Amino acid sequence: MNDAYEVIVIGGGAAGLSGALMLARSRRSVLVVDAGRPRNAPADGVHGLLGREGVNPLELVARGREEVRGYGGEVVDGEVVSAARDGDGFVVELAGGRRVRGKRLLVTAGLVDELPDVPGLRERWGHDVVHCPYCHGWEIRDRAIGVLATGPMSVHQALLFRQLSEDVQFFPDRQPEPAGEQAEQLAARGITVVPGEVDRLEPEGVRLKSGRLFPRQAIAVATRMVARAGFLAGLGLKPVEHPSGMGEHLPADPTGRTEVPGVWAAGNVTDLSAQVSSAAAQGALAGAQINFDLVAEETAAAVARRG
Repeated sequence: MNDAYEVIVIGGGAAGLSGALMLARSRRSVLVVDAGRPRNAPADGVHGLLGREGVNPLELVARGREEVRGYGGEVVDGEVVSAARDGDGFVVELAGGRRVRGKRLLVTAGLVDELPDVPGLRERWGHDVVHCPYCHGWEIRDRAIGVLATGPMSVHQALLFRQLSEDVQFFPDRQPEPAGEQAEQLAARGITVVPGEVDRLEPEGVRLKSGRLFPRQAIAVATRMVARAGFLAGLGLKPVEHPSGMGEHLPADPTGRTEVPGVWAAGNVTDLSAQVSSAAAQGALAGAQINFDLVAEETAAAVARRG
């Protein structure tokens, strides 16, 4: 690594690598720092990505790294522990003490899925325990699906999975049972509400505290999603509660610009529901906006020198 770059990208998933690719192709010096903890690592494939349907998540990252490096960008394995203002730019510290400087930051560190504390759930996460009907729904179509309620979006989630299977059961667990309009919607779609607290998930299905087993072949659960952005505290940036109630995100405008000048964000760190395709698009847009911001700064400096 060098000591200084025009742009430092924190996070090397679809959003970060797309942003870095856009910047490297614009002849910017760019460094991508990736901690190597992709959210979709447990999944067998990436879905809904045109032209790369079903690609293994780690293969997609490897190809993206190769493409960024092909245009002169640098990609390193490492974890960012802090970021601070340094004159008109930033200094970023990595675990181990290495420091690098950048004129702009693109934050694409993603999020952490906080899973419900239900025995047997974590081991099956990303396989027959899923959260997104668009990412995993086709793979569990026509199976007996159980939806485990965890928050305000769980009924919505059950209605989405009902599109994929006629056999859907809804487990309120420790959440209030659906009432009013929500109860009517579930009943109208033939989704059975199974009252009672869940004890654990078993290979055969959902076991309640009462001891009764409800056979299910797949489980859908809405996680609490929390942006990985603690390292930005020194810049006064911190995740806030998302309006949907699904977790915490780093607010940014449609171009990825945050409230701190010089810092952009893209992908799941700011958009909790972004799939790989939309995260990549956000990263590319943010990369282009950062390049334009640098062009404007360089042009202003050139005009000043000329005068």
